[in-house]
Amino acid sequence: MNTLDATLYTATATATAGRQGRVSTSDGSFDLGLSMPQGLGGAGGPGTNPEQLFAAGYSACFGSALSLVARTQKITTGPVHITAHVAIGPSGGGFGLAVELVGSFPELPAAQAEALMRAAHEVCPYSRATRGNIAVNLRVA
Repeated sequence: MNTLDATLYTATATATAGRQGRVSTSDGSFDLGLSMPQGLGGAGGPGTNPEQLFAAGYSACFGSALSLVARTQKITTGPVHITAHVAIGPSGGGFGLAVELVGSFPELPAAQAEALMRAAHEVCPYSRATRGNIAVNLRVA
């Protein structure tokens, strides 16, 4: 288990009424309605869901980790887009997640982009937290 040497920041969010309620942050930066996706038996609807929120957080965090690795290696990447696909489904009697992270690097050769993705996966806090717990596939578009 990884433990923190120091706490630099703590995010706090509260969900009310599960997948069909609301989620908000303690600082008021967002307050969102939630909707159960049709694929999980819900009606769909205009709200977001936990998988979308996780995909947003993971893609942003991974992009920052990739930028850090690129700076450390003195690589100019040009524009980079990281898309996270978060899947949910039955797993071992309950439910589980799987993630595919797709990087778009229009100005880099594929081999260099793939190496950056692998290096970022080693340092990204989300990748470290999920390692060994869920399948995470890396791909360059």
